[in-house]
Amino acid sequence: MADAGEVAGSVSIGAARTQLDLATVIGLVAGFGLVAAALVLGGAPGAFVDIPSVLIVIIGTLSITMVSYSLTEMLRAGKLFMKTMFFSGRDASEAAMQVLQLAEIARKSGVLSLQNVLEDLKSEQFLYKGISLVVDGTPGEEVEVIMRRDMNSTLARHQRSAGIMRRAAEVSPAMGLIGTLIGLVQMLGNLEDPSSIGPSMAVALLTTFYGAVMANMLFLPLAAKLDRNSQEEALTNSVFLMGAASIGRQENPRRLEMLINSVLPPAKRVSFFE
Repeated sequence: MADAGEVAGSVSIGAARTQLDLATVIGLVAGFGLVAAALVLGGAPGAFVDIPSVLIVIIGTLSITMVSYSLTEMLRAGKLFMKTMFFSGRDASEAAMQVLQLAEIARKSGVLSLQNVLEDLKSEQFLYKGISLVVDGTPGEEVEVIMRRDMNSTLARHQRSAGIMRRAAEVSPAMGLIGTLIGLVQMLGNLEDPSSIGPSMAVALLTTFYGAVMANMLFLPLAAKLDRNSQEEALTNSVFLMGAASIGRQENPRRLEMLINSVLPPAKRVSFFE
């Protein structure tokens, strides 16, 4: 347990850490590297490069995905990849300890004493908003309603972002099939010209290949990672929400510890008072 004087006088709230997600980087590099190695070892990597197929699948996927979303959402879609490569998050256990520190300050020195640490909370806007409401005298029940509404709005934005990736994963194989049909029609329409059969078959087969690779090796994994990151952020925000609401209701911090541990996975549960 922390020293009572230190807990009552200060609290350490660090900024959420933005770090490179090595799992995403290693997974993408390894996956595409294995495909590239298979093409090279096959002896004809150039046979898997076809500009018409690239245009049909990549440009076609982006265009059709755009139909399902607004232009603004599509313009922001480029940021989705960076959100999976560089995840900005906070460990839920660390967040729980910091919330319990705040609750102990409020218990020992009163809710208004949290004004002295508000400046330290600005790096964590969700918690800062909740504690500001408490300091302003907002009832704990109302603080919980406001913060939960804010958290649900954030989750909805994250789900919409992951939805763009999933929609692209649905469209890319379909565009591959369309390219396959185009190639087959071109081939069957020019059977009298043997020189046209090869390029037509390339379009027919490579579009299906490109579509499968994009859907299963890029879009679906990135959508899953966005969902995972969103769940991690939601868990941390739930801890902040419970802490701010409990402080607003002037509950015993020991009860808050039990409530927080009830939502944390076993490996992340905390023991602030033991």
